[in-house]
Amino acid sequence: MDSRLLMSGCVQTPVEEEHVHPESIQPCLHPPRAGRRLTGHTPLHSRQQSNRGFGRPAQFAQGKTIRNGNATHRWGVVLAGGDGVRLRPLTRFLCGDDRPKQFCPLLGDGTLLRDCLQRAERSIASDQILLPLTRAHRGYYQPDLAGHPCHRIVQPSNRGTAPAVLYPLLRICKMDRDAMVAILPCDHYYSEERLFTVALESAFAVAESRPKSVVLLGARPKHPEVEYGWIEVGDAVDNSHHDTYFVTGFAEKPALPVAERLLRSGALWNTFVMVGHVSAFLDMALASVPGLLLTLDSIANHPYGSANETHIDDDVYDHLASTDFSRQVLAQSANRLIALGLGDMEWNDLGDPNRVISTLLQRDGEVPHWAKRWCTQGENQHAAGACTSVAVA
Repeated sequence: MDSRLLMSGCVQTPVEEEHVHPESIQPCLHPPRAGRRLTGHTPLHSRQQSNRGFGRPAQFAQGKTIRNGNATHRWGVVLAGGDGVRLRPLTRFLCGDDRPKQFCPLLGDGTLLRDCLQRAERSIASDQILLPLTRAHRGYYQPDLAGHPCHRIVQPSNRGTAPAVLYPLLRICKMDRDAMVAILPCDHYYSEERLFTVALESAFAVAESRPKSVVLLGARPKHPEVEYGWIEVGDAVDNSHHDTYFVTGFAEKPALPVAERLLRSGALWNTFVMVGHVSAFLDMALASVPGLLLTLDSIANHPYGSANETHIDDDVYDHLASTDFSRQVLAQSANRLIALGLGDMEWNDLGDPNRVISTLLQRDGEVPHWAKRWCTQGENQHAAGACTSVAVA
């Protein structure tokens, strides 16, 4: 099949699949000029809140500025639809059921989801945050989100991170073509919340000055971890933005010799926190997963649900293959990415019991009572190294 070019202002994206008709998302592929102030925007489609999806958030509709002059165009997507299979032995021990880790109070009194919402709300208005969730988890997320003004997007099943990222982006695009969007996984740990906010604000600034690029936050590695994704970096971007680098490639869960090489080379751990203009995200997806993007766009045009919650039909997801955003979008678009160092802090994806116990020990010097019971009641084969330290602490 012959390649076609989508000409959309200054965006020029090759589309390989003959059946793809990207006209419906062309309005979203117009990034603003670098340096342009993202203010005074009139929404593309004004909607009253109804059972056909969510309308303009109240603060946005009233023109209420949140953090700074550009903040009305800031949006967030907090990824909360994962199944948490790797951590299930620990979460089942703690909560007595199979809830995913984001709905568990692993690090304190609040759940990881509530912690992440608070993290996002330091930079983004709470009613401009979208939460992709999974229907089977309703009994777990409803208590956490009771009364919260974020908008829930309920997926019929978990089909990987790509649909969970792209559908909210398409919905945001139809509301605000000048949107600057932050994508945040909801189940990670940062030792210095203040420094995380500084880094996220810096990412917004870089993305606003380079609207064709997506900014990835990268954590400084402490050891050659083989269970994380790595960001390979090249030259510094410029002198105006500290600790920013052009991305040259990715390595997902590398073998130990490769991880050791990446550590020596100055590569970063991929936190999967991203900031960019909505068109920059969608342009990457159009180049790498056009069929998925257009399928999701067709249903984003006709949402159903309520003012606070959008539902996606089963028959759409029944025909979707699981798609990973890192592997199938970011890794195919490294030349469009900028890495920004997270700063002097510890980051952990809390992906297995050992990391959870280690994080509690590192943060507090000891662990809560439930973790001590976990380590002493025959469960510690899942966290042997960390539990050895618990016995000493």
